[in-house]
Formats: sequence, structure tokens, C-alpha cells
Amino acid sequence: MLACWFLWPAFQTTLREGFTVLRSGEQPRIAAWMHQFGYWGPVVLVLGMVVQMFLFVINVVLLILVAILAYGPWWGSLLALGGVVVASSVGYALGWALGESFVARLLGRKTERHVVDIVHDYGVWAIIIARLSPALSDDAISFVAGLARMGYLKFITATVVGVVPLIALLAYLGEESQRLKTGLLWVSGVSVVLFGAYIWWDRGRKREKKSA
Repeated sequence: MLACWFLWPAFQTTLREGFTVLRSGEQPRIAAWMHQFGYWGPVVLVLGMVVQMFLFVINVVLLILVAILAYGPWWGSLLALGGVVVASSVGYALGWALGESFVARLLGRKTERHVVDIVHDYGVWAIIIARLSPALSDDAISFVAGLARMGYLKFITATVVGVVPLIALLAYLGEESQRLKTGLLWVSGVSVVLFGAYIWWDRGRKREKKSA
């Protein structure tokens, strides 16, 4: 991508224009920009979801919203779900195949160990909450799930269970910016509080088992 940026002017221009359009928050402008790609538009979106796991400059929630605005609530939601599944599978496969040194370099050693501990302790619930909450970065969870050797079927099922309600919310609220912001804040807050309550309950249960 760095080579394309410096050696292919059209690539650089398209990326600059894309960042400007996405950051504008103007829904008709975003949809019109996506439609210029024609039949390649869905491919561009899916590739964007894969690439954003490594660049950490675009939140996947924004790309889900772009899919919904550009292709409508039904087809856009299906496209977003497919893109999340593909991107998550790529991250899982890389974490599985390349191991701890790769994940640690990508995420940082401290973050990598923290997420590994969460995945080991809470399994599918950690993945579901990470996918559901817009406030949490769910990129790390895919790499770490592969690194932790979680079963792929369990991982991808938890991913779908977590991300489908978020996509549905974005499809429902996507037409109104202020309502969308409020809805995302509520979902983020509630999901984080619920996960915190679950962690508190689970630790208490483990302490009781040890004392018994």
C-alpha cells in the first residue's frame, strides 16, 4: 500500500477523497462516492474492512454505516455482515498461523497479553461484547482468538451473534445522525456495563469455589 501511495497518483487521490468524504458525515455524499465504483463497490468495502484491522485509522462501525447508506438497509446490512465475517476470518487465520510474535508486534505486548487473558477467561462472551460495542476496538479480538486457538466455528458464531444487533441498530438509525450518535452511545455504555457486571459476578463465583 505504501508503494501504491507513492507510485500510483490515482490511488493516492482516491484515498484522500475517500477520507474526506467519510469524515464529512454527509450521508448522500458518502453513498454517491461509493456508487462510483459500480459493481466493485462491495469488493472495495470488504477490502476496506480487512485493511482497517491493520491501519487502525477507520473504525469498522463507519464502514458498516457506509455499506448501509450506499446499498440500503437490507443489502447493505448483508454486505456489512459478510465483510465483518471475512475480515474477522483473516485476522483469526493470521493470529493462528503467525503466532504470538506477530500479534505482539501488531498490538503491542501489553495489549496482546491483556486481550489473551480476557479471551481465555471469558471466551465467546468477550468476543460478543467486543463486536456489539462500538466503543471497543474489536480488531484485536480476531488476532488473539486465533492465537489462543479458539475453535473457528465458536469464534465466528460469537462474531455473528455480537455484530448482527449492531448492524441492525445502524440500519435502523442510520438515516438520522443525531439519533445514530445517541443510539451508539447507549449501546456502548450498556454493553460495557453488562460485561463489567459479568466479570464481577464470575470473579465472585470463582472466589467462592476456592474458599469452598
